[in-house]
Amino acid sequence: MSPEATCPRRCPWPRLQVWTWVEPVVASTQVAASLYDAGLLLVVKASFGAGAASNHSASPSPRGAPEDEQQRAISNFYIIYNLVVGLTPLLTAYGLGWLSDRYHRKISICVSLLGFVLSRLGLLLKLLLDWPVEVLYGAAALSGLCGGFSAFWSGVMSLGSLGCSEGRRSVRLILIDLILGLAGFCGSMASGHLFKQMVGGSRQGLVLTACSVSCAACALLYSLLVLRVPESMAKHSKAPPAVDTVSGTVGTYRTLDPDELDKPSVVEHPPSPGKAKPPKTIIALLFVGAILYDLAVTGTVDVIPLFVLREPLSWNQVQLGYGMAAGYTIFITSFLGVLVFSRCFRDTTMIMIGMVSFGSGALLLAFVKETYMFYIARAIMLFALIPITTIRSAMSKLIKGSSYGKVFVILQLSLTLTGVLTSTMYNKIYQLTMDKFVGTCFALSSFLSFLAMVPIGIVAYKQASQLQYGDITET
Repeated sequence: MSPEATCPRRCPWPRLQVWTWVEPVVASTQVAASLYDAGLLLVVKASFGAGAASNHSASPSPRGAPEDEQQRAISNFYIIYNLVVGLTPLLTAYGLGWLSDRYHRKISICVSLLGFVLSRLGLLLKLLLDWPVEVLYGAAALSGLCGGFSAFWSGVMSLGSLGCSEGRRSVRLILIDLILGLAGFCGSMASGHLFKQMVGGSRQGLVLTACSVSCAACALLYSLLVLRVPESMAKHSKAPPAVDTVSGTVGTYRTLDPDELDKPSVVEHPPSPGKAKPPKTIIALLFVGAILYDLAVTGTVDVIPLFVLREPLSWNQVQLGYGMAAGYTIFITSFLGVLVFSRCFRDTTMIMIGMVSFGSGALLLAFVKETYMFYIARAIMLFALIPITTIRSAMSKLIKGSSYGKVFVILQLSLTLTGVLTSTMYNKIYQLTMDKFVGTCFALSSFLSFLAMVPIGIVAYKQASQLQYGDITET
């Protein structure tokens, strides 16, 4: 007897081998990122805190003026820093995505991880050598020139999409996001305690930064020496399904899938106007919805650290770490939400549920006065991660597997570019309104989140029309 006959379950195992899992890279990278983000904010606050105190010690100032000046200094630093982080990947990220599609899927991941290590080394050297805070702009530029998060995450999404079928892709991608969230939660919870290991002087935060560098280096070594590219599930499919089997997706994406155009259909029907349309319109609407929603999320994420450091919350290092960890709990709740909602809702419905969740939480965040209110607002945002991940999953069902790297990196670069503009705009709005109504930015984010539902609703209407027409033709 052949080995296949004696061990019928042996065939699928090569696709499930541990070294094809990208989750360890995601987890280690996110722990490093959460430690770095907290350390960067606290180091920048300490750097500008000394300057603010000296500038106002010689002359009397109104109550709260030193804190406002410090807030403006930190905000201005992040405006330039986010511009560098967001714009420099535009020079290299698409090229890395193209190289990944043409030569090797790991190129964008490995090169971007090298940039992450260099940027965290920049913060470490700043603490060790007492360099000026402006040196961190150069560290951010190095990371961006290596592709930054845009190249890294597009590479991760490509590997995640290749290693599973369309029917499990939404769950697979949200599972990667879950790993990201759990790692970020652990890193944020520990960040405040690690930052306080060395008290006083310019080297406070040295232990925290060293841990961040170590985690980033581990991720780079794992991706170089251990990680392998999984085989595409498309190669193992014998025939195209007559109806899409995606959990929670009613109807078929078959007529919108470019991979299916060259395959014979099980039941041939004359081409209809609705089915002959290319998916460009739907992809464009998904892009618009993703960008509008990302504007809302990015603006909120950029303003929250400044918001919690000033009155009325005035958090310390440990409270800041706990608050950042609370933001990562949405990765867990969003994962559970996808598992439940995908059984009875379409992708577009799940996207809109997430947008409503975030918009409602951002609106409540605008009126937060106490710490417990902040955590209530965060709890309302429990499904905020579903939209972007589900949009990526929906796009992957409409394009060829050989184009994943380019399409995902274009989407990520679009989100990054709009995020840069949003960061600048929100920081300026925050500076202008923090004395009048500090929650203005959160109210604006709530409006944008609800506005992003419009293009997604159009996609849902188009898909429903196509399904209805398909049912008529089949009968």
